[in-house]
Amino acid sequence: MTHTIGLIGAGHIGSQIARAAVAAGHDVVISNSRGPETLQDLAAELGPSARAATPAEAAAAADLAVVTIPLKAIDSVPVEPLAGTTVIDTNNYYPQRDGHVDSLDDESTTSSELLQAHLPGSHVVKAFNHIGSAHITEHAQPTGSAGRRALSIAGDDAAAKAAVAAFIDEIGFDVVDLGPLAEGWRIQPDTPGYGPRLTSAELREATDAARRRG
Repeated sequence: MTHTIGLIGAGHIGSQIARAAVAAGHDVVISNSRGPETLQDLAAELGPSARAATPAEAAAAADLAVVTIPLKAIDSVPVEPLAGTTVIDTNNYYPQRDGHVDSLDDESTTSSELLQAHLPGSHVVKAFNHIGSAHITEHAQPTGSAGRRALSIAGDDAAAKAAVAAFIDEIGFDVVDLGPLAEGWRIQPDTPGYGPRLTSAELREATDAARRRG
């Protein structure tokens, strides 16, 4: 079934997810903070299944949305158009880029929980935050392939997680469910699962071994 993937952010990760989505037969609407006119080359590359739009238009069009912008910019994510929508959050907290956030420094919350608080009517699922952008296409393999790379998800809504897991499988990866959104810290920067190519069993072992910074 063809779905529309609405991307808020079209940088390294966003553009690669768009390429993977189009290859899997989905429509995509791409957006960024600089305006649709800056995305015409990417839209042309992606072909007739893609169009450039504003973030609000991408949000309104999305059956499945992807927020892939710096943490410091999440307050700019449209709220009302995403009500009721499953939203993939690819973000990580980098204090040197985002500025220090006390609740993230003391680990009383996670970056994806901050996005969920900003989008109370949406179903946020953390995904794609621990894979290099080029690897989204380079490491993709068909379902059942030996040694297939796994990606993790975390979220509070079972149906939303199922939708994201199905999308991830479609574009070439196995899925490890970490549980609720609060468990997303297990795959944040400086944890064992962040970065390397791992199978489902290896990723589960790595996320189980993760320890809080403090």
